[in-house]
Amino acid sequence: MKVVEMYRLKQESRLELPFFVVRCPAGTGYPSPSDDYIEECIDLNRKLIKHPEGTYLVRVRGDSMKDARIEEGDLLIVDRAQEPENGDIILAMVDGEFTVKRLIKKPNRWYLEAANPEYPPCEITPEMDFEIWGKVTYIFHPAR
Repeated sequence: MKVVEMYRLKQESRLELPFFVVRCPAGTGYPSPSDDYIEECIDLNRKLIKHPEGTYLVRVRGDSMKDARIEEGDLLIVDRAQEPENGDIILAMVDGEFTVKRLIKKPNRWYLEAANPEYPPCEITPEMDFEIWGKVTYIFHPAR
């Protein structure tokens, strides 16, 4: 997947949404929440972002991560402060281009692996210009 947009988060911003204590069925019909059911307001920035100074929003293009449920146009939260581990999905810069792939460690070797069988794994070699930019912590699918 290629990165088509990257945004830095404003540290002072807040996004508080009401949190309802009623169950919301996923079937037919619509819940009709009332202020009586609001338990509290939740700030999504505080819930989803652990390191605001090192966190980015990234919009992706392509289908190389489709089996990891990352689709074209999705927004990813990428945290540069979290140390990625084997199997994590990361944002990396490879030879001057951003890409989103799974980081795989095999004996004495590291690979970037797509979540689509049409794309072969890419071994990280010393000749490559390679840098991990952060770990993907959340995926947002826009309404389609």
